[in-house]
Amino acid sequence: QVQLVESGGGLVQAGGSLRLSCAASGRIFSINAMGWYRQAPGKQRVLVARITSSGGTNYADSVKGRFTISRDNAKNTVILEMNSLKPEDTGVYFCKMTLSFAMDYWGKGTLVTVSS
Repeated sequence: QVQLVESGGGLVQAGGSLRLSCAASGRIFSINAMGWYRQAPGKQRVLVARITSSGGTNYADSVKGRFTISRDNAKNTVILEMNSLKPEDTGVYFCKMTLSFAMDYWGKGTLVTVSS
């Protein structure tokens, strides 16, 4: 059984910063891609940022230049540094990891609220 646990969400004013962390535990042999997704109220879950096992990254256009994704393979952890936050960044942020045999695992999410 693999579990992903996110942390770091909260309430912040526009222009502020937050750091999200997601740690995986359990029976893990290798982790391929790691990513962060956001689900705003009443909307679908969308990709925010993703990082491959080799360190390649891609970002949603709306967060480029403001958010940075990184990973610590020794700790099975993925980090999302969020700067210059905007009210439209508000939502529940979910961590996803793709493990061996293309198995996807999701965390339960952490709420980020950006006030104007």
